[in-house]
Amino acid sequence: MTRANDSDAADGRPAVAILRPVRQCLPVVVSSPHSGRLYDPAFLAMSRLDAMAIRRSEDAFVDELVARAPALGCPLVTAQFPRAYLDVNREPFELDPAMFEGALPAGTNSRSPRVRSGLGTVPRVVAGGAEIYRGKLPVAEAQARLDRCYLPYHAALAELIEETRARFGAACLIDCHSMPSVGHEGAARSRVDIVLGDRFGASCARGLTETASASLRAAGLSVRRNDPYPGGFITEHYGRPDLNLHALQVETNRGLYMDEKTLTRGPGMAAMAGAIERLIVDLGQAMLALACPAAAAE
Repeated sequence: MTRANDSDAADGRPAVAILRPVRQCLPVVVSSPHSGRLYDPAFLAMSRLDAMAIRRSEDAFVDELVARAPALGCPLVTAQFPRAYLDVNREPFELDPAMFEGALPAGTNSRSPRVRSGLGTVPRVVAGGAEIYRGKLPVAEAQARLDRCYLPYHAALAELIEETRARFGAACLIDCHSMPSVGHEGAARSRVDIVLGDRFGASCARGLTETASASLRAAGLSVRRNDPYPGGFITEHYGRPDLNLHALQVETNRGLYMDEKTLTRGPGMAAMAGAIERLIVDLGQAMLALACPAAAAE
C-alpha cells in the first residue's frame, strides 16, 4: 500500500505524483521525470504537431516499469506532465531566447548544447527535431511552467532524498529513462539494452554502478556505462558521493518493452519491470551495506 501526494498543474490535473511506501526499508528514491502523458489542451493548441508526433519525446511507460518501487520499500516520484511541455532534467533556466517574446531573466543559460539542439527546459523540438510551436511564447509562460511543474518536481526529489539520508545515513537516487532502440544513424547501429549514467563516476560510487551492472546482466541484459548517456541535470545535481548521496541514471532500450512506432506496450513489459525491480532491491541492499551494515545483515 502506498500514499500519494500530488502537486496541481494549472488545469487541476496532477503535475507530480509522489508515492511513498507504508514503511521505507531501502535507502533508495526512484524518479521517472520523462514518462508524463497528461497533455494540457492549452499546450496542444500552441503546437503545430499532431497527437502522435507530440509524444516523440516521451519515455513512454517508464513509470509503469518502476511502479512497484513503493511496494519494495522506497518512494517514487513521477512527472505527470510531458517532457515536450517541460523538461525537469535541465537547469531551471536553460532557455532559448529565440523561442520567447520579451527578455528572459538574468542568469538564463542560453548557450548550452541542449538549448542549441532545441532541448532546453522548455523544449523547442521533440525527439527527432520536429518543431513544437506555431509561434513564439510569452516569457511568462516559461515562468508559469517552472512554477507549476519544475519547482514541485525538484522540491519532491530534494525532500525525499533528505528524508532518506536522515533515516539511513545515505541515499541513492535511481533516475529512470528510456532510449530509442537504434541510434541517430538508423538501424545499422543498434543500442545496448541498458545504459547506466554516473557522470563518469562523479555522481555515484563505482561499486554501486558495478552492482547495478551485475544485477541487470544477471537478468540477461547487455549494459554499457555512460555511453552515450552519462546522466543529465538530475544525476549531476543530486549525486554527491562524498556526502553519501548517490545518483544513477538508467536508460532502458524501448525495443525491449514497447512498440516505438505505435507507442503501445509490448510483450516484454513484465520481464523488463521485473529486471528493474531486481535492480532497485540490489542497489537498496548495497546501500544498506554501505550506510548501515547492521541493518543489511538483518
